Parts: sequence; structure tokens; C-alpha cells
Amino acid sequence: MNVLAQSLDAGALELNLAVCAGVALAVMLLTFVIGTVKGLHRIVDVAWGIAFAAVAVTTWFLSAGYGDDGRRTAVALATVVWGLRLAAHIARRGRGHGEDPRYARMLARAPGNLTFYALRTVYLLQGSLVWLVSLPVQAAAYLPRSLDALAWAGLAIWAVGLCFEAVGDRQLARFKADPAHRGLIMDRGLWAWTRHPNYFGDFLVWWGLYLTACATWQTAALTVVSPLVMSGLLIKGSGKRLLEAHMAQRPGYAAYTARTSGFFPRPPRRSGDGATSR
Repeated sequence: MNVLAQSLDAGALELNLAVCAGVALAVMLLTFVIGTVKGLHRIVDVAWGIAFAAVAVTTWFLSAGYGDDGRRTAVALATVVWGLRLAAHIARRGRGHGEDPRYARMLARAPGNLTFYALRTVYLLQGSLVWLVSLPVQAAAYLPRSLDALAWAGLAIWAVGLCFEAVGDRQLARFKADPAHRGLIMDRGLWAWTRHPNYFGDFLVWWGLYLTACATWQTAALTVVSPLVMSGLLIKGSGKRLLEAHMAQRPGYAAYTARTSGFFPRPPRRSGDGATSR
């Protein structure tokens, strides 16, 4: 850490990492208690965004006097806006619904005590991922350098990602709210360009936030695990892969996948009858 110490206070960052691990754990433990009492573990998805916001706010307070005020404030605000928007959206979407099928299937296979299995495989795992993925947010706050071109580019990518995610979520919510669309596949707007505009938005958000921590090659190397892990989760983990497995048997979904990009946006392929949507 000697070379890194030339650019930021390594000891202060290490303390921040430890405190934020405790903050992420506290958010997930509180959510675990609520989810267990309610018998509804899907609320952990709401806590996911809240935990990121909590880590960002904690980092902003702890980094005062160590990092550049402009950089630390911009990164904290970007993370809080993203996290709270996501939490609010998931809370609205899940209101009045039962357990998420993903968690129902996972917990149905629980060996032994269901409560402790849920604690380990749902809440503690997500708390650990919050801490790991938020590494650039924590490191960027301790960089004493003002926002540079790379950081501004990162914030621009974050903004595009946030808009992509929010617009995609809004388009899907409006589509599903229309009774005439019951049983149909959403293939309009951004959903005609990618089957997962919300996940692609998240992808951009975290690669953008990563760039804000790249003022030195040391912080870039130390935090690159964050966007890589998030990308893996979105594409190969609990995001795209599980959702598509759940949707695979829906009428019309095979045709939708044939004409629509699986992740990175592109114009939809034209179907045999010359149409791009049903």
C-alpha cells in the first residue's frame, strides 16, 4: 500500500472499508428480521439499493478531510440516487405480491433450518456483495484529486445507465398495467432493443462509478473487481440468466429472443413477416 499511500490515506480507507462492511451487514440483518417476521424474503431486493446508499453516505461522512470534496460528493450522490430509485421501484413493483419465485425455489431446497439457510444464502450473501461492488464508491471518496476527464466520463456513463434503467422500468410498468397486455411479452421501446434494459442500465452505472475511482492505476486495479462482479451477476448470475429461465415457456418468448439482443442494445431483427413486434 506504500505507493497507494502517495495518492490517498490508505489507513483511512481501510477503516472505511471495515465500517462499511458493518453498515452493509446491519442493513441486511435488519431486513432479515423484517423478512422473517413477514414471511416474505423478497424484501431483500428493496434492501439491496438501500444498503448501497447507506455505504455511500457512510463513506461520504468518513472521508471528510481526506478526499476531494467534489469527487466524494458526486460519487456519493450518484450512488444514493441510483440505490434509492431502485429500492423505490422494487418496493412499488412488489406491493401486494407474495414471495418472489426465485426465493421460493431457493428456500424450498433448504437443508435443515429454513431461517438460518435464508440468512446465509440470501441476506449475508447480498450484504457481502454490496460491500464488494461498492469498492469504487469507497475508494473514489478518498482520492485527493479533483474530478478529471475520466471521472466526468464515468459520471456521464452513470447518467446514461440510470436513464436507461429508469426508462426501461417505467415502460415495463406501464405495459403491464394495461389489462389488454396480459400474457403478452413486452417488446416495445427499449425492450425492442435489448431484453434487459434495466440490467444493461445497471451495467453502465457500475462501470461508470468504477471510472470515478481510476485517478490512479492502483485504485483502478484494486476496484476493478466491482464492475466485473456486477457484470457477472447481471449477465450470468441472478439477473438475466434466471429471469430468462423463468420466462422461457411464455408464449411468444422464443420469437422475442430471436429478434432482440440478449443484453447489449441493438436494433431489433425483423421477423419473417416484416414486423418487429406483435
